[in-house]
Amino acid sequence: MTDETRASGTGSDGPGKHAADSTPGTTPDAAPAATAGASGASRAAGSSEPAHSADDTTVTLDEQTREHAVERADEHTDNLAAEGPGLMPDGEGSIVEQLEHMTEEELAERAAEVAEVVAPDREISVAVGDTLLAMDDVTMRFGGLVALDSVSFEIHRGEILGLIGPNGAGKTTCFNALTGVYRPTSGRVLLEGQPLGRRSRHQITRLGIARTFQNIRLFGEMTALENVVVGADARHRTSVIGALLRLPRHHREERAAIDRAMALLEFVGIAGRAAEKARNLPYGDQRRLEIARALATEPKLLCLDEPAAGFNPAEKDNLMGLIRKIREDGYTVLLIEHDMRLVMGVTDRIVVLEFGRKIAEGLPHEIRENPAVIAAYLGVPDDATA
Repeated sequence: MTDETRASGTGSDGPGKHAADSTPGTTPDAAPAATAGASGASRAAGSSEPAHSADDTTVTLDEQTREHAVERADEHTDNLAAEGPGLMPDGEGSIVEQLEHMTEEELAERAAEVAEVVAPDREISVAVGDTLLAMDDVTMRFGGLVALDSVSFEIHRGEILGLIGPNGAGKTTCFNALTGVYRPTSGRVLLEGQPLGRRSRHQITRLGIARTFQNIRLFGEMTALENVVVGADARHRTSVIGALLRLPRHHREERAAIDRAMALLEFVGIAGRAAEKARNLPYGDQRRLEIARALATEPKLLCLDEPAAGFNPAEKDNLMGLIRKIREDGYTVLLIEHDMRLVMGVTDRIVVLEFGRKIAEGLPHEIRENPAVIAAYLGVPDDATA
């Protein structure tokens, strides 16, 4: 797995909260080419499928789709303005202006209100601490290459599980197997005890698994607010006919999606960027926006694929705080990350892969001192193998 490249121009219980479609790359650990919620964006914008290049991280919209997106942006603004101050992302009386004038006590109250919107009650069939997702003896073969070799581990509800290993260990392949990008050659992935089987990626999203990608996958010509609204589309029940006819349910769902999207942008710390195009956001804010869009699908399990890639130390510290806040809000998190300081500082348990095999599992301090893990990362002296 390669280091993250910066993509300019792209882009409960407590939790109960679905990740996104993507297409497999040309190699087992390559980042998928499509973006989270791409199918939802196409439906929302009235286009069949956003075009993209397999070796370009920029999502390209055709002219008709772009025009629809602009119309929707204007329509969103009109709807927000009709609601009065508080929902508008910028300008006089906006939520951004209100936040700037709030006292610490008012900000704390506001944070509690936002948390309630961000983590709606969802029916989850396992209790906190029980197994939410299980990889059961999963093997992935690509021709003669075995990318995952009988890998098994569990993710408990309410925890942050780290998935680590050297480059090429199979971490992203594991993500792709559990999010439906790849179908395991053998073995099973179970969510709340039920096998995912041959479900499509959008069905797995609706069941409750959301993810971000190594390479940022945003709709660059859409605003930050619209990108998050696209994620909320995974939960909409309006039919195509209902959307075309602008029926009352469609209006209610769209208004609720805008409200929730603004709350999510505030939750991840970029409410002030809501009206800006995604391609114009700083790299760190694009990362946060991608997390907000994944949360908009209301996942039960949030999978973060190297979210700190390209960050400086201060940005990594801020990201650690955000991941903790996401867990405190009731989500379960699966984290792939190369930065060991971040992994050791934020995870509850860690699973280690090497050459597609699981070589260790345990608490952070146990993994730090595990000889097999040290050898995997640092190598074994020649005299140790003589």
